[in-house]
Amino acid sequence: MKIERIETFLVAPRWLFCRIETSDGIVGWGEPVVEGRAEVVRTAIEVLSEYLIGQDPLQIERHWQILAKGGFYRGGPVLSSALAGIDHALWDIAGKVYGAPVASLLGGRVRDRARVYAWVGGDEPAEIADQVAAQVEAGMTAVKMNASGRIQPSPSLAEVRSIVARLEAARSVLGDTRDVAIDLHGRVGVAAARRILHAVEPLHPLFVEEPVLPEHLHHLTSVVEASTVPIALGERLYHRSEFSPVLEAGVAVVQPDVSHAGGISELRRIAVLAETHGALLAPHCPLGPISLAASLQVSFATPNFLIQEQSRGIHYNVDNDLTSYVTDPTPFTWVDGHAQWNPLPGLGITVDEDAVRAADKRGHAWRNPIWTQEDGSFAEW
Repeated sequence: MKIERIETFLVAPRWLFCRIETSDGIVGWGEPVVEGRAEVVRTAIEVLSEYLIGQDPLQIERHWQILAKGGFYRGGPVLSSALAGIDHALWDIAGKVYGAPVASLLGGRVRDRARVYAWVGGDEPAEIADQVAAQVEAGMTAVKMNASGRIQPSPSLAEVRSIVARLEAARSVLGDTRDVAIDLHGRVGVAAARRILHAVEPLHPLFVEEPVLPEHLHHLTSVVEASTVPIALGERLYHRSEFSPVLEAGVAVVQPDVSHAGGISELRRIAVLAETHGALLAPHCPLGPISLAASLQVSFATPNFLIQEQSRGIHYNVDNDLTSYVTDPTPFTWVDGHAQWNPLPGLGITVDEDAVRAADKRGHAWRNPIWTQEDGSFAEW
C-alpha cells in the first residue's frame, strides 16, 4: 500500500482540509490550517507531498521525522500546521487499516468520556449571563470567554473592573459546581496580566489563558507567581521544546493545538512532557470537525487530560459549523458537557466529501481582524 494522492480543500468558514488516498483506496483526512493563512499552508502541503507520494502511509513516525526535520529551516506555524494535517490523515488511515480508533493505537483510552467547554461572548464579550445560561441549559458544565475586547496594554481601572464584572456575571449563572475560564489573548502587558490575575482570583476561574504573548514568555515565572490562578497557554507554540521552559515556569495547563503543533504525534508527546511536570492538557481547538476528532483521540488516551475546547456555535462559524462537513454529527453530540467515547476506526468521523468539494469551489479568504487603539496604534487581537 502506497500514498497515491494528496489533496487540500479551502472550506468555509476558515478551515483547510487535507485528503490522503492510498493505492488500496483507503482515505484519511486531516485539518492543516493557520487561521488567516490557509492558502500559505496549502502551498506547504504541496511541497511536503513531493516526499510523501509513493510512501507507505503506515510509517507515520518515519514520515513525521523527515517532514519535521528534513529541511534545514524547521518549525514555525506554517510548516508545523502542514505537518499536523498530514499526520492526522496518516493516523486516520492507520486506524482504518487496523480497524481501531486512533486512541486505541496510542495505547487505549483511559476514560469513557471527555469533558468539553463552550465559547461565549465573542471577540468583544457581551451578554455574558444570557449566553452562559443558554450553555447551562444545553448541559454544558464549563464555558470560556475572552476577558475583554480591545484593551490597552496597561488597562485603566475601569477596564480591569469590566473584566471582573464579566467573570462575575458568568459565575452568577454557573454557581460553584460549574467552571469558567477566561482568555487574555496576550492583549495586555506583563504587569497588567499580574494585576488582572490578582483581581479575578476570588472568582476561581478554571484557568486564565495566554496572559502574555509568546515573545514575553521569559517573564512567565513572575506572572505564574502573581496569584493562585492556574495559568494556561500553548496555542502559539509548535513543538515540545517550546513547552519545556513554559512548564519549568510553572504553567498549570498546556494548550497545544493538534492542527498547529505537529498533529496527533506531537500533541501526544507534549502531553507526556506536561505530565512529568504535573501539568494538565486542555487542547486548543476552535477549528473544524477533523481537528476536533483528532484532538479528542489524544484526549481520550491521555491521563493528564483536563478539558477539550470545541467550536460548536463559536462566533467564527458563520453559515458553517462543526457538523457541516460530516455525514453523522453523533461524535459531536455532547452529553452532560462531555464527548462520549467513539469506537469507530481512525478519527471516528465520516467526512462528507461532496460537501467539502463543493465548499472548496467557493473557497474562502478569512483573515483575523486588525485592531487599533483610540490613538491609531496597533492593538492585539
